[in-house]
Formats: sequence, structure tokens, C-alpha cells
Amino acid sequence: MTMLVRALRPGVPADAEGFARVRRLALPYLLCTPESVRHAAARVHPGARYRPLVAEEDGEVIGTAQVYLAHDSPEPGQGCLNIHVRPDRTRRGAGRLLVRAAEEYLTDLGVTRLLSWTMDEPACRAFAERRGYRPGRSSHFLRLDLAHGTLPPAPPVPPGVELRTAADFADDPRPLFDLDAETVLDEPGDVTAEFTDYDAWVEETWNHPLLDRELTTVACVDGRPVAFTVARTDGGTRYGTAMTGTARAHRGRGLAKLTKSRSLRLARAAGLTEAFTGNDTGNAPMLAVNTWLGYGKCASEVRYVREIS
Repeated sequence: MTMLVRALRPGVPADAEGFARVRRLALPYLLCTPESVRHAAARVHPGARYRPLVAEEDGEVIGTAQVYLAHDSPEPGQGCLNIHVRPDRTRRGAGRLLVRAAEEYLTDLGVTRLLSWTMDEPACRAFAERRGYRPGRSSHFLRLDLAHGTLPPAPPVPPGVELRTAADFADDPRPLFDLDAETVLDEPGDVTAEFTDYDAWVEETWNHPLLDRELTTVACVDGRPVAFTVARTDGGTRYGTAMTGTARAHRGRGLAKLTKSRSLRLARAAGLTEAFTGNDTGNAPMLAVNTWLGYGKCASEVRYVREIS
């Protein structure tokens, strides 16, 4: 058995396909395709210094690492490493080698705070804690059966509110960027993010290969977006929510529930059968919306943090 860790070669089909396969097997609750792997390698903001790694055993990709700087945070010196190994290839040293390579890369960039999402399972948590990481925030993965489940009655559209899709903003997505930049400031998390680079947002987010503009639902007042649910699809039967948010001045009107409910109905009408979303455990309002829609918890993860002196 020969095990090595190296940089992903996004232009090599076997690499992108292997990276996506590991992610799907280790995290079946998140959408990942070879196209999205190549997109991230080419389009993530240069300030992130994004470096995807693979662990290869006898020529087969069995583990992956997403390694990058939290470049959009006002607090410098933070780096992220998310490690995944195929469930049928664990305990072979791939995870250990990936962590070592990722930490060396980030510390060489001057990172003093390392953050990593880890599945909330005893073996995964023990793996992180043996390496000096300590648990922080947690999050749930939620699943909804669109094929056989029953959605609750659609909420009424409040007076003065119009529902559109992201496709309606194809000529000028700037209003959606402005809404995304406002809502991300209040998103619960260990790292505060600030979106200031519109061109980078267009490249990384608006042109993402999984973004489904027809299913992404936007609530508008006087033609201006004030709430949205961002939908992604994998080209098959799976749907995922990337973000749901409401502008501060319009919160408390049920617009998050309205846009997410409409998007799910559009997804079901389009023939999608499974819907996934993520929910920070401290975000009670969004958890209530997801519970009302019929989502059920299928897994959880914990953000582990390691401070480097």
C-alpha cells in the first residue's frame, strides 16, 4: 500500500471525479460534483489562497482537504481545513497526512487560528482533540423527502411583496449581492465574514455551476430584493439550500419562510426528490422554519478550533 498526499489537479478528470466522490460518500448531505470541484479550484477568491489536497492510495483518491484562508473576515490570521476520508478507507493514515499537510501550508501563510468542521461522531471528535483542537459551535444537516413528504400550506404573500427568481436578475445581479452582503453579517458562526468584492462574488457565487437561478427565490419590495433562499442542484434529483436570509429592515414578516417554501415547491415541481439544508444550532428562528417545512435532522457537525501561539 502506497499512501501520498498531493495537490489536486483540477484539470485531470480522475482527480476532480475522485475528489467529488470522496465528498459525496463522507458528506452525502452536501451537493458536490466534479464541476463544482473544478469551479472552486479556479474561481475561489485569490485572497483565500485555496489549496485543495487529495490523499491517494495506490493511485486512488481516498481522502480530500479543503484548505484556505478566511480572507473575507475582518480578523486576520484565520485558516480553515476541512478533511474528509472515504468511510470505507479510514484508519489507513490518510486523515493524519492530510491534516499535517494542511496545517503546514496554513502556518507557512502566518495563520494563528485553525478552524475545521468535524462530524459529531466519537471517532471524528477524538481525532480532532488528539491534535489539539477544541470544540466550538455545532450545526445540523437536515433532510426533506420531496418525493413522498407533504409540505405545509404555502404562506400568504404579504401586501407589497413580490416573489421572483434569481433568473429575473440575470442582467444585473448586483441587488442580490447587496442582500447577500447584508445578511451574511448576521449569520451565526465562528468567523465573521464581510462581502465587499462584487466581481469576486459574481465569479465565485453567481457563476457557481450548482446555483439554480430558476429555483432561487427572491422576495422583493418596490423591485428591491429583501429576502431570498439560494438553491443549488446537482443535475440529478438533489436540491440544497446554500443560504436563506432577510434584510434587517424586513425581518419578522415571515419572508424567510415564504421564500424557502416557494423554492421547495418549485423544486418538487421540477422533479427533485431530496432537499438538504444546514442549520447552526444557535439559529433558533431558522431551525423553526426548517422544522415547520418538515426537515428532519440526519447528521451533525462541530467546528473545532486550534490556537497557535
